Amino acid sequence: MRVEIWSDIACPWCYVGKARFEKALASFPHRDGVEVVHRSFELDPHRAKNDIEPVLTMLTRKYGMSEAQAEAGEDNLGAQAAAEGLPYRARGRDHGGTFDMHRLLHFAREHGRQEQLLDLLYRANFAEERSVFGDDERLVELAGAAGLDTDAARTVLADPEAYAAEVRADESEAAQLGARGVPFFVLDWKYGVSGAQPVEVFTQALTQAWGERPPLTLVTGGTDAEACGPDGCEVPQGKNPQAGADV
Repeated sequence: MRVEIWSDIACPWCYVGKARFEKALASFPHRDGVEVVHRSFELDPHRAKNDIEPVLTMLTRKYGMSEAQAEAGEDNLGAQAAAEGLPYRARGRDHGGTFDMHRLLHFAREHGRQEQLLDLLYRANFAEERSVFGDDERLVELAGAAGLDTDAARTVLADPEAYAAEVRADESEAAQLGARGVPFFVLDWKYGVSGAQPVEVFTQALTQAWGERPPLTLVTGGTDAEACGPDGCEVPQGKNPQAGADV
């Protein structure tokens, strides 16, 4: 079974939702049969790379809330994160564009290190003092910590077209699915779960999606064809296995 998760590194509920989903998956009896793929979604897709501002400033400007309301919201998010065992800096964080991070995540996926890089990006953004925005070398360091070649990661970041099409394709697909916010989880292309739901909801969704997988239907020509198995490969009858000609 395949689970696809649309998320953004700048999204605190994606950070929390990932932890909740992973708790549900860890206790799921068929977890070894579940493939998880992370997909791109930008909360602020038109933001310039160097357009960076404090999170509290962004919240007051974008949502029209007071500074006290913004601080209270961050404190609440910090408490939600702590309940999942996640560190969270409620003050002093930056907000910016995440396009380059998503491009790097697609590069990491090709090399089997997407999960590791995503975790490092989340932690760097939500828990560490040094900003992840507008600093390519910071991203290169995180790529290296995730087990990726740093020179290759630097080359990806230097080319604005590298993996750009993959990011846009993910975002287009999210729009077609009706995802207007993240995190957004799609299980086996049958069930969608929106938001950082409680662990119990993810457990229920996994159980239901697994149980409703259609049984495999074999298509044959009336008889079983030759195949290879643990005991070796079948030799076609009536053929010379060396010459490949009729005997």
